[in-house]
Amino acid sequence: MAWFDREFIAVPEARKSQLVYKWPDVSIRRYSRALVNADEMALFVKSGQVVATMGPGRHRVDADELPVLGALVDSVTGGNFYRAELYFVSTREFPGVKFGGRLADIVDPASEQVVTLRAFGEFALSVREPEQLITSLSGTTDLTDPAAVRNWCSELLLKSMKVTITQGISGQEWPVLGLPAHLHAIESAVLRQTNTTLYEYGLRIPRMGNFDITLAPEDADRLKRLAKDKTYIRLTGDFQRYAAGELALDAGHGLAQGGGGGAGFLGAALGLNAIAPHTTAHPAPAPAQPAAMPICPACSTPNPAGGRFCANCGEHLKSPEPHHCTACGHELAATAKFCSSCGVATGR
Repeated sequence: MAWFDREFIAVPEARKSQLVYKWPDVSIRRYSRALVNADEMALFVKSGQVVATMGPGRHRVDADELPVLGALVDSVTGGNFYRAELYFVSTREFPGVKFGGRLADIVDPASEQVVTLRAFGEFALSVREPEQLITSLSGTTDLTDPAAVRNWCSELLLKSMKVTITQGISGQEWPVLGLPAHLHAIESAVLRQTNTTLYEYGLRIPRMGNFDITLAPEDADRLKRLAKDKTYIRLTGDFQRYAAGELALDAGHGLAQGGGGGAGFLGAALGLNAIAPHTTAHPAPAPAQPAAMPICPACSTPNPAGGRFCANCGEHLKSPEPHHCTACGHELAATAKFCSSCGVATGR
């Protein structure tokens, strides 16, 4: 094959979805035809420096068209090849780049509870300055790996979001349980901080797609319960009243479910007695008073209560006035045959 045979250089169809494509041969034949698409830019790189660029269109790789290529002539081949790396950089926007992971453990100012935040979503990525991208990342990142730059940007975005969210919550600008209502403000703050870092690498994130910031399920349940408790306590004005109401509701639920409802209700009742300090128990019954002993009118001998005749002389006894129950000491009516308090027979 003669040295002047043409060679066509372009990004293969299977690689057009890449942010950066590197032509595999570093010896580029003179007079080759380079095809640069409308959303691409081609760059010749020598020793980490961009020495020539080609915009969209068809180009002949020759020093006559690109005078700077004269410095790339490979003298070993008699000037028939240019020795350099050739990169094709896409200038279009790449949406749907995924990101996500754990953000931080942070103290919720409202509840003073430590919670774990996580974020998941996607964003769009584009090249702001192709030359700056190649010179800044060619030595640190494998630009031939389609996922390398995207993964690096995803990690950087997650780091920026961690800083932004932590500062916003700690400064009480955004509530932990109300973060979804502030996603627009969060997006603006995160993009501003992320693009500040990406600027020096020739990249930018123009926008974020669907993303969400969530709590660990157990943390979300815990904060919801605390928020409910605070609201009810504020409405009742007393924690003890609120706790008593909660126990009563739990007891009622247990009874409705059947089975162990009775035990649950008993536990609730015991809890209510322990919580409510103002509740007074029923007073204990007064101790029984000793019944008055009848005195014999004939011999003045005291006789056991209930007897009708004197144990000493046999004289008929009269009930003392007033008459009391021999069991509980309750005062009885004159003609009562049974105690109205305990039901014991009076002996009349």
